[in-house]
Amino acid sequence: MPSDLHYLSLGDVARRIGSRELSSVEVTRAILDRIDKLDGKLKSYAVVTSESALKQARQLDAETTSGRSRGSLHGVPIAVKDLCNTASVPTAAGMPMHAKHIPDKDATVVARLKQAGAVILGKLQMTEGAYGLHHPLIEPPKNPWNPAYWTGASSSGSAAATAAGLCFGSLGSDTGGSIRFPSTMTGLSGLKPTWGRVSRAGVFPLAESLDHVGPMCRSAYDAALMLGVIAGADPDDPTTSPRPVPDYAAAIDGGVKGRKCGMPINLLSMDGDAQRALDGAAATLEASGATLVEVKLPDFDEAALKWLSMCGVEAAVAPETTYSARRAENGAGFAALLDLGRSLSGLDLVKLQRLRARVKGEIERLLASIDWLLLPVMGAAAPSLAAMAAVRRTPETTAARLRYTAPLDMSGHPTLTLPGGMTSDGVPVGFQIVGQAFDEPGILAAGHAYQQASDWHLKRPPV
Repeated sequence: MPSDLHYLSLGDVARRIGSRELSSVEVTRAILDRIDKLDGKLKSYAVVTSESALKQARQLDAETTSGRSRGSLHGVPIAVKDLCNTASVPTAAGMPMHAKHIPDKDATVVARLKQAGAVILGKLQMTEGAYGLHHPLIEPPKNPWNPAYWTGASSSGSAAATAAGLCFGSLGSDTGGSIRFPSTMTGLSGLKPTWGRVSRAGVFPLAESLDHVGPMCRSAYDAALMLGVIAGADPDDPTTSPRPVPDYAAAIDGGVKGRKCGMPINLLSMDGDAQRALDGAAATLEASGATLVEVKLPDFDEAALKWLSMCGVEAAVAPETTYSARRAENGAGFAALLDLGRSLSGLDLVKLQRLRARVKGEIERLLASIDWLLLPVMGAAAPSLAAMAAVRRTPETTAARLRYTAPLDMSGHPTLTLPGGMTSDGVPVGFQIVGQAFDEPGILAAGHAYQQASDWHLKRPPV
């Protein structure tokens, strides 16, 4: 087996298993050994399902021998965020009160991964209820690039495991930025699909109208492979779109020639690393054939500030049956979010709905004149844990971090986060490509073109 097996691309591993150069059992054992070696420090897994993973791998190898392939992920070990129900496996959503919750049915996204031949290694650690903070009883996952730096929220375990080679790809979720923050902090290619493109059936909700489930991978191409498996209409989730699912991987070589790339002229609070990553991405895409167009962003500040109330009121609905009886079991941050949601009036909700409709309309109007939009993920490229601890957590400081992420959860547009540089402390810096609704093929093609002309996605953490 290759010495860098754990860092092979998802697509490459699938091809090698399909050609019988590697077996799924060999690959699965190698990754389980790496988890055993490294995850005691990284804390990326909530549950490792070694026995069932090897059982799946043996079955998939038998199918390969008989000439059968389940699809593009046949035999490839991946892992899922611990808010995706997994039959017979604890699914706690980062909440100790749910530690004994064992679903009897897979979430639709998990079922589709298994149907496509993925080996499920386990459940990845996350913040409490998919909000911004880990429960006090749970040790947060460590950033494999530098443990003194944030790993992002709430798909922190998905990011750490995928970046460190403890799986070949993972599922995350994004309600205010939780695929994009962890992806940029760990050098991943994370895709937040259009709202309704991927089923949320069987996924623990934080705020259902804001929640997006998507892949976190080491390249745009791998993200395309995973999205092609999990996307599509689902009778168990009537909010999913009936639109046909394109072959994202087949369309990924579409390139960017002649496409219009919007470059904002009114970004706020950008540090040097974040600005260099964005400028470098623009220059690379322009050299690859894209046309840069200067655009002015709508005012995102009010939307980012009010996102907290939108999230809070929906979060308060999700656990309403246990809120009063078990409130003390929540961490202080999550409890405060639920309190905020329960304090809002009907008039407050109408105002929030009107704001959200305006924000979505403004973003759609902007995207109507271009093919996609370049944005930072955060103005401060890579915050350290010490710097974050020094800032008092208020609605205003939270909104400042969410300025370039939360409005796109409110609008539901697809975004692809890609690595585009490194800080002086050796931590990755990322940027976003934002597309028109359901133009995942376009932003994936743009991301792939960028990665064909750059090598940031090929860099690996020192673990």
